[in-house]
Amino acid sequence: MRFTAEDAEDAKGNSPLPCRWLLHEPGEGAWNMGVDEALLEEAATNGVATLRCYGWREPTLSLGYFQSAAARAEHAASRGCALVRRASGGGAILHDAELTYSFATPVADRLGGGAARLSKEIHAALAAALADWGIAARPWNSPPIAGPEPFLCFQRRAPGDLAVDNVKVVGSAQRRQRQAVLQHGSVLLAASRCASELPGLLELTGRRIGPAELAERFRNALAALLNLQWIDPPDPDVLAGRAKQIADGKFANADWTFRR
Repeated sequence: MRFTAEDAEDAKGNSPLPCRWLLHEPGEGAWNMGVDEALLEEAATNGVATLRCYGWREPTLSLGYFQSAAARAEHAASRGCALVRRASGGGAILHDAELTYSFATPVADRLGGGAARLSKEIHAALAAALADWGIAARPWNSPPIAGPEPFLCFQRRAPGDLAVDNVKVVGSAQRRQRQAVLQHGSVLLAASRCASELPGLLELTGRRIGPAELAERFRNALAALLNLQWIDPPDPDVLAGRAKQIADGKFANADWTFRR
């Protein structure tokens, strides 16, 4: 995927967007979701955007907000994995050999005007980053697969999903508040032993890509596309304190996880 002339003109025609950059070590599921929600809160209350890349401490199954926890029985290989429920929709994701990103931005900003446009721009940046390894990741442009939706996100297809050789390699979901929007998603770098039916970039292309290296190239590509201006990151102690409050009160709580 290449940036279009329209994308380039949009970036040049807008003033730089102040944005914070975070590259986090792998964390456990409730913590990761707590940090993302804390960043969404800051986008809404303080009007600040943040791009974050991170990993997972152990193989973790994240349920989409509307999925039933009992449905995890449909995927035998991940039954023993840690479990967390996202605040965003979509299908379940087995987080393991991947890079996960999140981008939180105020809706008053040019990026918050349309969910489809925001997803397109982020996926374009990911495709541009992967092109540095000679990988052609293209948006899925066929109709969604007919029939009941599969349990796993990476077995679903929707227009705009990034695919390599017609195999989905990037899955994303959004959560919106009145003042802000959060998009987070995963790039499958390799197949997981807990979801071996889902090939990653290693199996599809033979390319072994490190998550930190991909995060840096993605960061640069998104900055060029969206005209981001990097500013100082948030106070780590303040962010960690709020993320822990959210994680303990919500994402690590059985009432949240098994609410459906």
